[in-house]
Amino acid sequence: MINQKGKFDDELVNIIEPNFIFKDKPINRFNTVENSNDYDQANKVELLEELKKQINSIENCNLKDNSQNLVLGDGNINSPIMLIGEAPGIEEDKSSTTFKGEVGDLLNKMLLAIGVKKQNIYCSYAINFRPPEDRKPTAQEIKRYSVFMKKHISIIDPKIIILMGSSAMESLTGINTKISLERGKWKEIILKNKTYPVMISYNPSYLIRFPENKKYSWEDLKKIKQKINEMKIVI
Repeated sequence: MINQKGKFDDELVNIIEPNFIFKDKPINRFNTVENSNDYDQANKVELLEELKKQINSIENCNLKDNSQNLVLGDGNINSPIMLIGEAPGIEEDKSSTTFKGEVGDLLNKMLLAIGVKKQNIYCSYAINFRPPEDRKPTAQEIKRYSVFMKKHISIIDPKIIILMGSSAMESLTGINTKISLERGKWKEIILKNKTYPVMISYNPSYLIRFPENKKYSWEDLKKIKQKINEMKIVI
């Protein structure tokens, strides 16, 4: 959680959300007239189903062979914000949904602290299957799945990408140094001739193990909030 001094607290406190505007309809980010969103959404659903089939067709994959379910992504497919974690854990593998249990609770609190509800963004992973015993994915595995993750981003087509964890960072940017050296800096990546702003931060599961680093995640969250405001994003 976050207190008035801008730091995470260890104990649960009530979050008072700012007076943000929430819309039920998908946001048309390309013109001021709201039209053709139904067509865009239907097209995205079809493309996501095709992507899921492509990932499920992978052969000779230790990750796939030792997982119960593929975890593609969930949330608002028309959201201007896409959050990408590292890989599913045991609860995500069982439910085929993202960020469950204690990890999900922490992520929800982090997002609410900047006035964002998880259901209003789109969440996914760099790796779509749970690694055995929740080990870190290998560089080869990250590279193999990065092809699908980049397709995934192009389908969702967000305005802002949040990468949580070193595997997500390496998958999209190719950077494999310590995440502590790269977090908190806005970067840009280009996919299909389109530029996306990217913020790298710690994964919630890492913060549960090393809570002393929550203060750095709060600094990253404040920068994300600032970017949302600068881009006049309504979410």
